[in-house]
Amino acid sequence: MARYTGPKVRISRRLGTNIFENEKGRKALERRPFPPGQHGRTRRRNAGSEYLAQLQEKQKAKYIYGVLERQFRNTYEEAVRLAGPTGENLLRLLEQRLDNVVYRAGWASTRPQARQFVNHGLIQVDGKRVDIASYRVRKGEVIKLGPRSQQMIVIQHNIDTLDRQVVGWLEVGDGGKQVTVRDLPQRDHIDVPVRESLIVELYSK
Repeated sequence: MARYTGPKVRISRRLGTNIFENEKGRKALERRPFPPGQHGRTRRRNAGSEYLAQLQEKQKAKYIYGVLERQFRNTYEEAVRLAGPTGENLLRLLEQRLDNVVYRAGWASTRPQARQFVNHGLIQVDGKRVDIASYRVRKGEVIKLGPRSQQMIVIQHNIDTLDRQVVGWLEVGDGGKQVTVRDLPQRDHIDVPVRESLIVELYSK
């Protein structure tokens, strides 16, 4: 499966957000809270431009959810066809990805780790193994750790230590080892640092 494999800390510093939610990125932003490169400390040309702000918001959403350019554009075009605000539709569709649900459930410390768990066949949806990270969950579906994954130390460690509050559109069960999709995500459930209106403006040009 295609995914971003380049330097992660540089992406986080460039966008000013710990995109990959890892400790290394957090420390790097605390130590060097400016873009990477020789001129990172100096004021960038067009730093306040409207286009740059729009592009950065798109890049944030793309890297946070781990999708590449074409996949992101296809998701946006699907969001346009849905009723309601396009930006909110876009974030809802991204939130419904199976790897994001695994992250939201607290089984993985980061979304890249969640994607790895899904790709390795550790997650079941309504009792069937699903190994496609972009699988879009639907209302009423039950997402559960498979028998093998329930015994994995790293997953149990995440459940015990992350203490991540599960979002309102998911319901936890089976001692934290399954979640049910109660409803589709609403905008106030989505806490990613993205201004979706700027993404819509970018693609509307």
